[in-house]
Amino acid sequence: MNKTKLTLLICSLILAILTGLLIYQDNKSTNIKQQNLKSKPPYSLPPIGKRNEYRPEYHFSVPDKWKNDPQRPIFFGGKYHYYYLYNKDYPNGNGTEWRQATSKDLLHWTDKGIAIPKYTNKNGDPWSGSAVIDRENTAGFGNGAIVAIVTQPSANGGKQEQFLWYSTDNGKTFTSYSDVPVMANPGTKDFRDPKIIWDSRHHKWVMVLAEGGKIGFYESHNLKNWHYISSFLTENIGTLECPDLYLMQANNGTIKWVLGVSANGKAIGQPNTYAYWTGSFNGLEFSPDQFEPKWLDYGFDWYGGVTFEDAKAIDPLKRRYALAWMNKWDYANNIPTMKEGFNGIDSIVREIELKSTGINEYVLTSKPIETINALVYSKDYIKQLKVTGTKTLAITGDVYQLDTDISWSDLKNAGIRLRESADKRRHVDVGIFIEQHYSYVNRAYTGQPDKSHQYLESQAPFDVSKKNVHLKILVDRSSIEVFVDDGRVVHSNLIFPKTTDQGITLFSVGGKAVFKDLVIKHLKVQ
Repeated sequence: MNKTKLTLLICSLILAILTGLLIYQDNKSTNIKQQNLKSKPPYSLPPIGKRNEYRPEYHFSVPDKWKNDPQRPIFFGGKYHYYYLYNKDYPNGNGTEWRQATSKDLLHWTDKGIAIPKYTNKNGDPWSGSAVIDRENTAGFGNGAIVAIVTQPSANGGKQEQFLWYSTDNGKTFTSYSDVPVMANPGTKDFRDPKIIWDSRHHKWVMVLAEGGKIGFYESHNLKNWHYISSFLTENIGTLECPDLYLMQANNGTIKWVLGVSANGKAIGQPNTYAYWTGSFNGLEFSPDQFEPKWLDYGFDWYGGVTFEDAKAIDPLKRRYALAWMNKWDYANNIPTMKEGFNGIDSIVREIELKSTGINEYVLTSKPIETINALVYSKDYIKQLKVTGTKTLAITGDVYQLDTDISWSDLKNAGIRLRESADKRRHVDVGIFIEQHYSYVNRAYTGQPDKSHQYLESQAPFDVSKKNVHLKILVDRSSIEVFVDDGRVVHSNLIFPKTTDQGITLFSVGGKAVFKDLVIKHLKVQ
């Protein structure tokens, strides 16, 4: 090999080495940038098909298969322990069992698996009930044992009867106390969903039970032997389920008992959600302030609701938490999330307060749990927009909280179109129909589960004389929850929009609407 060729060869080798080093450094730099991007919240959606279309971002959802009724969460060991009805065989088999999840903030959940399994004996599968911490060892299973009273369709002809299960391993697993019910069926078709509280004023356990159109009250000193004490009768709100009983202190200092129940007010033009009454309870009987119930939600999808104490509150009577199953039995098996392997989500956990509205008249108000603000990764703000007709915002999104004040002087209808398609044909409408005096959420123009088209627009009475409203709207991938003014009215509805439908349009009909302090907080669970 001559000197010239050797020189050229050496130069080529050096050039190749340098090129390789440059490519390596460039790739290394690119990888670092990608890692940095991954460490930040995603400000744009990943390509379609790379994520679940309907799995909620910040609402609790079952890991797989099916869930329905929530069981009231209990707090111990620095965590909320949440049990819910789960069917591992859905849609090819029946029967529910109690599955558990834990959380410190009621937003981030850790699955703990099955706590009360189904079909362990001839008494069938466990349905709804409630768990309590037996701090004084009244049942004899030890101080701090967790005792659950659960409805099961017993071996006695499938009658709805109440059975006791207990846990001595901090609620991880439960043992059946007996194949014999602690509350036998007295001869009624509906006899279910026991809710138990410790009545410290009378030093005893009190149970409320759903019995068709009435709520039965029972007492016990050991959680094993129960005695009937009274009943509360209802009218025109269907078969009752999942009763609730608790104390609250109103904003005027008055302490009231609240009796709640999942009910169907369709016959009287009322919701199919959570009805409640305020009143007094003397340890034996509940006396309501008014006979007609009030409603904690006016949407289609807030059922089996439970309330529970804020364990960290200085005064737990001033505020409680609440959550419910977001579904409706009319279409519960027509939920498109099943293509992603699950059917069942819950509402956001709410903070509820009791407020005085007149002489001996009280209402519950709701707002999203305050810790939701920890999920905000970006925010958009518009000081004011005057809208006559429509105004499409440059802001888009599919997971967020939107707040705004709307005012008007002469108007027929005003609101916001959410999860709107680019061609404007698909959207969810939230607004105030001033002409007809109601607030509403209309899901007729987007994906929704009701094939009968009976449940397309939820409505609630609205006093239009004040000519303004504040809307707080929570949007997730398959749900919308609207809190009107101070949250005395809430609409909770399932929606199933296309992934690409992310537009937001303000609208007014019959005049000008002024939108002030419009804030959109984009949310993501970290």
